Amino acid sequence: AHRNAVPNFVLLMADDLGIGDPGCYGNTTLRTPNIDRLAAEGVKLTQHLAASPLCTPSRAAFMTGRYPIRSGMASQSFIGVFIFSASSGGLPTSEITFAKLLKNQGYSTALIGKWHLGTNCHNKTDFCHHPLSHGFDYFHGIPVTNLRDCKPGEGSVFTRGIRVLVFIPLQIIAITLLTLAVLKCLGLLHVPPVVFFCLLCLAAMILGLLLCFLHYFRPLNCFLMRNHEITQQPLSYDSLTQRLTADAAQFIRRNAGTPFLLLLSYLHVHTALFSSPDFAGHSQHGAYGDAAEELDWSVGQILNVLDELKLANNTLVYFTSDQGAHVEEVTTKGEVHGGSNGIYKGGKANNWEGGIRIPGILRWPGVIQAGLVIDEPTSNMDIFPTVAKLAGSPLPEDRIIDGHDLMPLLQGKTQHSDHEFLFHYCNFYLNAVRWHPRNSTSVWKAFFFTPKFSPEGANGCFSTHVCFCHGHFVSRHHPPLLFDVAKDPGERTPLSPATEPRFREILAVMQQAADRHAETLQAVPNQLSLGNVLWKPWLQMCCSSSGLSCQCDRENQAKGASR
Repeated sequence: AHRNAVPNFVLLMADDLGIGDPGCYGNTTLRTPNIDRLAAEGVKLTQHLAASPLCTPSRAAFMTGRYPIRSGMASQSFIGVFIFSASSGGLPTSEITFAKLLKNQGYSTALIGKWHLGTNCHNKTDFCHHPLSHGFDYFHGIPVTNLRDCKPGEGSVFTRGIRVLVFIPLQIIAITLLTLAVLKCLGLLHVPPVVFFCLLCLAAMILGLLLCFLHYFRPLNCFLMRNHEITQQPLSYDSLTQRLTADAAQFIRRNAGTPFLLLLSYLHVHTALFSSPDFAGHSQHGAYGDAAEELDWSVGQILNVLDELKLANNTLVYFTSDQGAHVEEVTTKGEVHGGSNGIYKGGKANNWEGGIRIPGILRWPGVIQAGLVIDEPTSNMDIFPTVAKLAGSPLPEDRIIDGHDLMPLLQGKTQHSDHEFLFHYCNFYLNAVRWHPRNSTSVWKAFFFTPKFSPEGANGCFSTHVCFCHGHFVSRHHPPLLFDVAKDPGERTPLSPATEPRFREILAVMQQAADRHAETLQAVPNQLSLGNVLWKPWLQMCCSSSGLSCQCDRENQAKGASR
């Protein structure tokens, strides 16, 4: 087959899929024949690591090849990701994505699916953080993320917040009212009626705000866009995977004659779970398994289009997840709505291996050896320099790129990862250091702190639904907790001077690496500050001009209009 000078790129990213979910990583009960086919025809990375265990920072790192702390996409508060469409934070315009580099090289570029890296800055049409401002020619998907609140009947991610901000204040008001009433009745205190009136008004206002929030959250935050236009508000889950997959296939067909970059960023398998009738109720793992199998079907559709257009041999396909499975996703009825992290501890939102060790599969027939398994530490930041180099683009020289080109490893030109050290951040806070010495098979991992799992003995932070990164939610370790994940991948037994004679020496090297790394960091605006995360009415996008109803469905009409 004729090989162009530069390859096409199809990057497939699942949301919250665990490394224990695909068959090629050892799952025997979920059916993922297409992901397994990719692994059989390409390279499977078994120590592929997300730069962060949460959606927004991990995706920022993936797009830029840089630790999220460098772009200001690492939160210092408890909210680590964007939850409102009308937030002002996002991937700064000064950041360079691989899409921007490839667009400059003449590639057609598209993002289909989830973005989660911000939309606007100052007004609702500046689109400063939007995919089209970051190198994509075409965008069709959701600007924020899929949430339980986007699907009626699937519960809410705000339950804990509502308890703190609504139910506790209401209880305090009720107790105050009762106490004052009793004191008044007993004649112990003169309470003017206006006090009762004000307290009741306050209670009514809090309740009213809660009802408004619950009513408006879905249309205001869960919508589909095509480029800069809203096409469906609120979004409908009906045949959603099929619609996005068909659009991705159409993009490939339109651009079969030119080099293209397609990032298909799935809404699956983040809650709210959904799947079409062809998949609903067909897996052995309830709603989660159905969604995972539908995701695999979509991967197969894309591979089929590449085969049909005879593009497979000239296309680098990458499959991954943005972080580990969300183990705390269990419904009130006890249904498991999160995936499997296999033998690994923890999951999404923490830096135990279960939170950051993700599927990583790369296929390029004739260039990358089929069926190869590589256990060296690699990062989702490595895609940036790999893709840039293959497309013939120089790397930006005015900034630090933390990723390394994967091709020498994938082509067997080197057996050792270029990442001697990797830094595992929990949002803004350096959580752990990984050291793979050049002359050794060991992979040392040292934790400065670990999340306090709750309840006692659980494999996650079930009482808060996600683990947090600072304050009384973590246990600090002096000296750091040290593991050799090459020998103890489940991180069950921390090493000590008794079990590892070079204990202090190893930790000293890792501390020095952390200090050197810290010196390379520059202060940048915090994109996830409360001011940047909270809802700003003037940034609210709405597809109808009539008040807050914000209802429209132009998904079908727009089909023919897409380039």
